[in-house]
Amino acid sequence: MTASQALPDALQTLAELTTLKVSVDDYVASVTLARPDKRNAFNDEVIAELNQAFTQLGSSEQVRVIVLAAEGKAFCAGADLNWMRAMADYSREENLADADKLAQMLSTLYCCPKPTIAAIQGDVYAGGIGLISACDIAIAVDSTNFCLSEVRLGLAPATISPYVIRAMGARAAHRYFLTAEVFDALEAQRIGLVHECVAAAELEDKVASVAKKLRNNSPNAVKECKQLVQYVAEATIDEALIAQTVEGIADIRASDEGKEGVQSFLQKRKPNWLS
Repeated sequence: MTASQALPDALQTLAELTTLKVSVDDYVASVTLARPDKRNAFNDEVIAELNQAFTQLGSSEQVRVIVLAAEGKAFCAGADLNWMRAMADYSREENLADADKLAQMLSTLYCCPKPTIAAIQGDVYAGGIGLISACDIAIAVDSTNFCLSEVRLGLAPATISPYVIRAMGARAAHRYFLTAEVFDALEAQRIGLVHECVAAAELEDKVASVAKKLRNNSPNAVKECKQLVQYVAEATIDEALIAQTVEGIADIRASDEGKEGVQSFLQKRKPNWLS
């Protein structure tokens, strides 16, 4: 089955994308970076198409989980060389406009109302680390290498930094932002950049297993929990935060899915979103 055949009618425009392959099967969407000859590096088109894909999939009732994957030996090598050559002659105003496109795409991914999984089959450099950091869950093949290489080029990973620092923590960011050294998947797991490392032959099954768990949970509760983590992680624990969390649990308990989930548990039956 081709990607276009697998897409619901409301998402058929995604079949026309040229740098990505998109499919949906049993509420699980797959967005695959499909420029293996360019090591799936960013350019304007890739950024625009990622923004479009996650916007449309995030708003579709036919989707409950989104997997971000890639073809080839690299997951994402950062910026495309031709794109970098063009940027070298940009004015500050042109650089601002260009960086804003990347920033908006990362924000779209991070704020996507559907849970996201990065299925990392190959090396991840520079801006690619921003992509996986903006996902909720990251699972990597154990042979993967990672590198925040910007300082080697006299640059800084500024646009991706809000997501990368949240993923690996400030202490690890101090080291890897500054040294630009390559680190392996086990180190990425140790510092929290990825959640799990698996053998290459196990990646597909592991991602499918996690996706199934997400797909089987209450769609609204998953959405609310994702927003909860993002809000609480960035907030000071004070009376306002406590009040917000109190309101949050009251609202979700009173929601249709909240009531259905509790009742189905008490009645020892499947909730209606699994029927």
